Amino acid sequence: MDPLDPANARTAIENIMFSYAERIDGGDFDGLAELFSRARMVGPDGSVQGEGKEGVRAIYDRSTQLYEDGTPMTQHVTTNLIFEFAPDGRSAAVRSRFTVMQQLPDFPLQCIITGYYEDQFAYDEAVGWHFRERRMKPKLAGDLSRHLKYDLTDA
Repeated sequence: MDPLDPANARTAIENIMFSYAERIDGGDFDGLAELFSRARMVGPDGSVQGEGKEGVRAIYDRSTQLYEDGTPMTQHVTTNLIFEFAPDGRSAAVRSRFTVMQQLPDFPLQCIITGYYEDQFAYDEAVGWHFRERRMKPKLAGDLSRHLKYDLTDA
């Protein structure tokens, strides 16, 4: 199987993107950070928020509330993926949308935030496809008081 074939590359990249959602919803910040061991996370304005495994792990430690079961009690949904591959097929830009829902015993199920991801991926023979960069661009925000450790409007 040729990992640079666009169909194979798309599947590999989708698996990485969906693994991010699975890991954050599972409270697996180590696993989530591992996805960024060769990458950085940037804010909506492009400012670097964290780089590498340790830097990205620190973002989630300082920003995301975890509950008794070790999870943030969220469900991240990633949709509307649009791929643009470089001519040599060794890198890709992917735009997508995210929706995050949350429910707690005293907090009814609701959408707490939506927005866009602008991701950069690269292919390396040693590790395969991997994140190079993720930019999160929030669009609509609801009650984030049970999800974040800070007020998003102050960030």
